[in-house]
Amino acid sequence: MKTLNTCFTALVALSALSACKQKDESTKLGNIEAQTIKSHIAVLANDSLQGRRPFTVGETKTVNYISAELKKVGVEPGNGDSYIQKVPMVEVTSTPSATMEISGKNGKFSLKAVEDFVAFTRREQDTIQLKNSPLVFAGYGIVAPEFKWNDYKNLDVKGKTVVVLISDPGFKSKDKTVFRGDTMTYYGRWTYKFEEAARQGATGIIIIHQTEPASYGWSVVTNSNTGARLYLQDKDKHRSRCKLEGWMTENAATKLLANAGITGDIREYARKKDFKAVELKQSVTVGLSNKFKYSTSQNVIGRIKGTKRPDQTIIYTAHWDHLGIGPKVNGDSIYNGAVDNASGVAAMLAIAKAFQDKKEKPERSIIFLAVTGEEQGLLGSEYYALNPIYALNKTVANLNMDALGFYGETKDISLKGKGQNEIEDYIVNVLTENNLVAVGDTRPSAGSYYRSDHFNFAKVGVPAIDLVNGFDSKEYGAKWGQEQRLSYNEKQYHQPSDEYSEQINVGGFTQIANILFSVGFKLSNETTFPGWKNGSEFKAARDKSMEK
Repeated sequence: MKTLNTCFTALVALSALSACKQKDESTKLGNIEAQTIKSHIAVLANDSLQGRRPFTVGETKTVNYISAELKKVGVEPGNGDSYIQKVPMVEVTSTPSATMEISGKNGKFSLKAVEDFVAFTRREQDTIQLKNSPLVFAGYGIVAPEFKWNDYKNLDVKGKTVVVLISDPGFKSKDKTVFRGDTMTYYGRWTYKFEEAARQGATGIIIIHQTEPASYGWSVVTNSNTGARLYLQDKDKHRSRCKLEGWMTENAATKLLANAGITGDIREYARKKDFKAVELKQSVTVGLSNKFKYSTSQNVIGRIKGTKRPDQTIIYTAHWDHLGIGPKVNGDSIYNGAVDNASGVAAMLAIAKAFQDKKEKPERSIIFLAVTGEEQGLLGSEYYALNPIYALNKTVANLNMDALGFYGETKDISLKGKGQNEIEDYIVNVLTENNLVAVGDTRPSAGSYYRSDHFNFAKVGVPAIDLVNGFDSKEYGAKWGQEQRLSYNEKQYHQPSDEYSEQINVGGFTQIANILFSVGFKLSNETTFPGWKNGSEFKAARDKSMEK
């Protein structure tokens, strides 16, 4: 490393040498080895773990492995004398009727389950029936006062089913003043749209799937939303949610809207400032039969106790779960999730070992939190954020790892949440010292900052960031790296083909692990707390928590 070589070759006064070493120590990357990470992925993405779905033998094996590995390197239990935080969940298996019937003045037509729509419910009741529920096109389904936007203005949707677009009005608007342009806000996420429809009192909500603004194909929707779904247990058995939540294909939506005279670019139509929700003068009939299973999943948590300020914590997170066993694709039904997210868990375990191997111990406590249920809606991290083991107002930062770059080391490093909080400044310092470039989200329109576990920490005010490799491959360049990521999103993301092989390139995983180790080590030996930057929607939550 350049600064280190400068120090040793200068052979200047001892005080100057000491200062140079100190500067280097705060920014130098760790010594995490690629083989360490590769060996963890080989286990975590093995067929024997059956795709690491919660409530299965795959969960038991996964949780036992992570706990054992933390213990092996000397990381103590993070929840009293246990490595486990129990997460009460309910598994809801919704089976929709074979068809969704649409009726209106222009006649009737049917949509086929899976092929044209998916439907499910959070409500814990045996059957759900929507019979001739009036359909309303509510544009993007957004109420955002700060953007002066309200798709539900003067609209009563009680007893009705709303049909809404994925993403937000900024997508492809060619205007950065419309929301945040192509950078998705939380209002664009499907989770928000379901929440808002429930707040408005709708009976049902159906999101129109479009591949580009969603950032994934219809197969991802069907794989993720058919069969059993997991939710955190709720006192009211989720009766505050819409009876039916679901998706329909763009082709199905085009037919539905055309019957109401809405044609052409529907995103542009719903983006107009004078847009008003449209009663489609059609109704939907569809049923759901439901089965329930109540059980407890598990977050795995370990701690390296700080030497001077043990009550202050830096939390590393990575989700251990994936989709389990699902529909066969090319004869394979195990959704191993090697990249998503054995890579992140492997990196986290390697970071734990790096901290233990380092002679200088952290002054603040380091927490390693492998969370459950991310694929079902960030459930494990949500549960921790609502039931924290360590005080949130003394949680310095959350450093998250999810689906790291499988195409080797890159010259650029992507900060999901760039511009949000001061953790970014620590990362940029490390990158600059190592001739790397910090870039923002490589897919800003996908809303990545709201799609992994760091988001739940941000919601409660903890400065949080998610770090992944950029596109600019050190070996093959930026175009090649971008092609690799695009190919993964189209062919491997949430597919059985996201699996381990001996040829897997773990250079990018190792690169991120070393960067985050360096950042965490720096934070662990400071007394200050990084904050949220002005303009961040999460700043108020942090300010409030720090007052406690």
